[in-house]
Amino acid sequence: MKSKSLLVDEQFSKFNCAQTVFSLFASELGIDEKTSLKIASGFGGGMNCAETCGAVTGAYMVIGMKHGHTTSDPDKKANTKMLIRQFNDKFKEAHGSLICKQLTGFDISTPEGSAAASEAGVFQSKCPVFIKTACNILEDEF
Repeated sequence: MKSKSLLVDEQFSKFNCAQTVFSLFASELGIDEKTSLKIASGFGGGMNCAETCGAVTGAYMVIGMKHGHTTSDPDKKANTKMLIRQFNDKFKEAHGSLICKQLTGFDISTPEGSAAASEAGVFQSKCPVFIKTACNILEDEF
């Protein structure tokens, strides 16, 4: 099976960062790609606020689908939280932040910020790196 990170560039050329991460794991999560794309569609661009990176929120969805709790069992809830913290630590170790505007250097939630990020080539140079990191962490750790 191909590493998910090898598929990022093609998928990200069509979809946002959260959609890319979540959809690349869809088949092994037991959901179809179309459903995964719909679920993740509102999470790109730091939830359109340049806050938590879409690659990160996409990874949270993968972790939730793989390891999330479906009962009120406090131990299962604590385990899900622990896995999210582990992911966060790995991602921050690689990139220093989980926040889109800090990672990209632009507030892409504004038309001006998005245009400046686009002009600077951020969506081609930086964002795929964040998506690949998220996919690699998920493949290696989860």
